[in-house]
Amino acid sequence: MPEPKVRKLLTVVEDVYHEGGTPVETPLKRGAILAVIENPFAGSYHEKIDGFMKDLEPLGLSMANKLVEALGGRDKIEGYGKGAIVGQGGELEHGALWHVPGGYAMRGALGDAKAIVPSTKKVGGPGARLDVPVTHINASYVRSHFDAMEVGLADAPRADEIVVALVMTTGSRIHARVGGLRAEDIKGEDGLR
Repeated sequence: MPEPKVRKLLTVVEDVYHEGGTPVETPLKRGAILAVIENPFAGSYHEKIDGFMKDLEPLGLSMANKLVEALGGRDKIEGYGKGAIVGQGGELEHGALWHVPGGYAMRGALGDAKAIVPSTKKVGGPGARLDVPVTHINASYVRSHFDAMEVGLADAPRADEIVVALVMTTGSRIHARVGGLRAEDIKGEDGLR
């Protein structure tokens, strides 16, 4: 397969100072990078599609590195997630092609991240929104880092496109206080605890 054809990239970073409690001095940063790419499988059923994952790897790594830079460097990143919105000429399985290249790209950009990268996908038209789940990069059970970021673009995906997304955060939810495993107590042995 040829390399992905990118129509546009969007990078967005938000600073969260409070969620109703006392504002914090250093805000939580949530960032997302989205690429709108041509879906080479749109319009008809294709039995063999998994080769496209390899073609997506360079795009994934480039996106991950840009997002790390936008958030201030890899030592700042504590949470991550990924997702895809497939245009209506495609199928949900085309969004699943982003699992490997998106996840490994973030792990590669961050170094030794151990936790599985949470993911979501759907089929939708231009303007569709997607809530991308986020967990801690080294331990999926760190409850303070369970989060999500809504992503989307007004003009994508068109019927023959896929929007692929990466999300990263610099810490826990602001005012996290529901208990559970804390980031400072991570053992880092299995990506869970």
